[in-house]
Amino acid sequence: MIIPSIDLMGGQAVQLVGGKTMAIEAGDPVPIATKFRLTGEIAVIDLDQAMSQGSNRELVQALVRIAPCRVGGGIRSVQAAREWLDTGAAKVILGTAATPEILDQLPRERVIAALDARDGQVVVEGWKKDTGMQLLERIAALKDHVGGFLVTFVESEGRLQGIDMDRVRQVIDAAAPVRVTIAGGVTTPQNVAEIDRLGADAQVGMALYTGRMTTAQAVAACMTSDRPDGLWPTVVTDERGVALGLAYSDAESLEVAVRTGRGVYKSRKRGLWIKGESSGATQELLKIDMDCDRDTLRFTVRQAGQGFCHRDTRTCWGDDAGLGRLSRLLTSRLATAPAGSYTFRLLNDPRLLRAKLIEEAGELADAVTRDEVVWETADVMYFAMVAMVRRGATLAEVETELDRRAGRTVRRPGDAKEALQ
Repeated sequence: MIIPSIDLMGGQAVQLVGGKTMAIEAGDPVPIATKFRLTGEIAVIDLDQAMSQGSNRELVQALVRIAPCRVGGGIRSVQAAREWLDTGAAKVILGTAATPEILDQLPRERVIAALDARDGQVVVEGWKKDTGMQLLERIAALKDHVGGFLVTFVESEGRLQGIDMDRVRQVIDAAAPVRVTIAGGVTTPQNVAEIDRLGADAQVGMALYTGRMTTAQAVAACMTSDRPDGLWPTVVTDERGVALGLAYSDAESLEVAVRTGRGVYKSRKRGLWIKGESSGATQELLKIDMDCDRDTLRFTVRQAGQGFCHRDTRTCWGDDAGLGRLSRLLTSRLATAPAGSYTFRLLNDPRLLRAKLIEEAGELADAVTRDEVVWETADVMYFAMVAMVRRGATLAEVETELDRRAGRTVRRPGDAKEALQ
């Protein structure tokens, strides 16, 4: 798959040629990250930190809240790596600090070793110093300690001159079964597709910023179809992963979807189909995933209106249930709950809501039987969700926060506050 890259210098997104010459100043990286996140993880590299000439720390912290980020640039210690993982980075990228002694103190699956190579030799210090180490030998020495490699072909970086696929194959074979990300010279969607078919990822910067390719084109190049019409089945889910229905996509609809950030598909009867254009049941596109066989897409969307189905139900299998439905119901009640109703009272009387939260939490803590626990848990979740929607938060945001906490490497003691013991 494609890993779009955002290199930071002086608070701006930039692109350098050969790691030295400024080629593009792309400006504020926040809208760039918002666009790039549609296709999955993005690489965020703090060049100032890497070159010991400053830091873009606060900006990187903002970006990891926007998108799943692989954070790199100047991470030279176990503590620094852990801090970024606990801040929310999906993975950390270590360069000169990628030694077995440091790597073995970190969660292997979330660490990528960055190896920069010129003519097969590993180079460091901004690609200025030749270490005398062969790239493939260095991979062999580190592969048991990392979850991935980022291999940059320095002589091709930023020059849009294509990539040597024979060298790519050698690197992938040497690193197996550890997954590799290839950078430097990835210029066309076909380059991305070739690397993807070999079981690796392609990190792309210059080609995206210059318009030589788009993320949609890169995804489309990786896809296949055994259908006579060449379409790709597209499973549409909401932000919590609940399936809303099935649609179809092609290269054209995918490009429009990414460009507009909306649910756009290819109707087998009507051609290009922008969901909700006539009904008002629009979709905000949040993410695009390819399946393992590269013949099916998944669109994660934020659904507006009655729902996805033309029969005005949430899904094509009828209305959904559970926490998602309750969350939407409570949100709608913010504006529609009749004065004097219990929901209205809870939404408008913070003292009552606080008392009920404490009361129901105590009853859950004291529950003994399985049935009692189920009943009291439902009560706690109901009142907790009232508190959530009252402040404009969503269930998806809560679940994202839980996922973020699950990724922390340093755990809190978790002791109860003294007043509650």
